Amino acid sequence: MRNTARWAATLGLTATAVCGPLTGTALAAHGASPSALYAPSALVLTMGHGNDAAVTTPERAVTLTCAPTASGTHPAADRACAELRGIGGDFDALTARDDVLCNKLYHPVVVTIDGVWQGRRVSYERVFSNECVKDSYGYGGVFTF
Repeated sequence: MRNTARWAATLGLTATAVCGPLTGTALAAHGASPSALYAPSALVLTMGHGNDAAVTTPERAVTLTCAPTASGTHPAADRACAELRGIGGDFDALTARDDVLCNKLYHPVVVTIDGVWQGRRVSYERVFSNECVKDSYGYGGVFTF
């Protein structure tokens, strides 16, 4: 019986000595690893009438998350994310479509976009002459909210 107890104690200590460091390494590696396999892309878009976002009261605000899937309160999240991926997140690359006719009424609309695009902080502001012009940019995605 004494040999069995000694053998069990030795086996337990050996297992602890051999496997203990492996468990600690595995836990440390798990805690140090990134929590996701994709770069985050989450934006807040606002719209208000005026020439400057600093003095314009936002009238509408939506959220847009593009990774891992399109979601948020943006009414066309799938289309908006597809547009942004197509232009590499360069908001200035969105141009007005030729098939949309807008009146020349000047009632300025300012749009802001703040957040993270593919792991990089972004802050963007653009003034459009009116809502029709704003909605004509892109293909019914990013600015149509």
